[in-house]
Amino acid sequence: MGFRKKNKSPAVLSHEFVIQNHADMVSCVAMVILLGLMFEVTAKFAVMFITVQYNVTQGLDERAEPVNLYQYGPKDMATVFFYLLIAVILHALIQEYVLDKMNRRLHLSKTKHSKFNESGQLAAFYLISFIWGCSILTAEEFATNPTFLWAGYPHTHMVFQVKFFYICQMAYWLHALPELYFQKVRKEDIPRQLYYICLYVFHITGAYVLNLHRLGLVLLVPHSLVELLFHASRLFYFSDENKQKGFTLWAMLFVIARLVTLTLSVLTFGFGLPRAENQGFSLAEGNFNVLTVRMTCLAAICLTQAWMMWKFINFQLKKWREHSQSQASKVKAISPKSKPHKKDPARGSANGVGLKSDDKTSPRARKAL
Repeated sequence: MGFRKKNKSPAVLSHEFVIQNHADMVSCVAMVILLGLMFEVTAKFAVMFITVQYNVTQGLDERAEPVNLYQYGPKDMATVFFYLLIAVILHALIQEYVLDKMNRRLHLSKTKHSKFNESGQLAAFYLISFIWGCSILTAEEFATNPTFLWAGYPHTHMVFQVKFFYICQMAYWLHALPELYFQKVRKEDIPRQLYYICLYVFHITGAYVLNLHRLGLVLLVPHSLVELLFHASRLFYFSDENKQKGFTLWAMLFVIARLVTLTLSVLTFGFGLPRAENQGFSLAEGNFNVLTVRMTCLAAICLTQAWMMWKFINFQLKKWREHSQSQASKVKAISPKSKPHKKDPARGSANGVGLKSDDKTSPRARKAL
């Protein structure tokens, strides 16, 4: 009777232990915060982590129900931290119960395995962001009135859906930083992922703090659609390399999304806000409508779009070279081989057996004579 070999568990609090059990550890922290709601002493602190803060209820009409509006403040950092923990837990669930099972069926290489996991997580996030953003915009008047982007600035008040949307966006992209360690991302992939994570955190937080959440929301919706299409196309490509039609549609929408982003940004910062009634800089009122802030925001958006277009052009040129090389190799493989020349009978057959010769000048013929 043989003994089964037991896998040695990693040492407690070692790197491997933290990586394997990070979701359980984070779940315990989240549960402690939730348990704080049960006790009166800790409830006021737990609420700060779980619920959206700075509620400003306004009654637009005596008969109508009051509208719940929100502002931002320092306590939002606690809310972002809690939903960062939730994002880590959801990330682990998608990885274990969806992506890992698909990876076992596809038998991908290490490089494709890492990119497949990245695209799987981002595709799920962009899908939720796009649907959520569209549902918020349908309740607003942007479709019929583009001046909605800058009219009445500063937009210090937000409805619940808008504020919670930004809280979740910031929490997700901040959670992506520790995930680089938890998911054992390769060293060569870390700089690329750090670039776009930091860009997301910078732009989303800037739109939230500068009370530009209307413009930020309108720009995030088409961007989420384009990125969703890209990562979905990459997932299909990893499952079957012949499925590449999605990349063509993505390339078209990518360029359109960049043009829309630049157009709306120039309209807002170059045309709308300079003509707004409230001009000046005031932290207390949340007003940042001065030339320096406007030009800084516009320059940041333009530089980001230019960098994205540069990466996009390099990506397309690389794919075009790979396609050209593959087509050239196929043409060489299909091209007919040169026909073999007729063999001279005097040289004999290929198997070494000599053919009869009528040449009387040969040594055998002279001997016969």
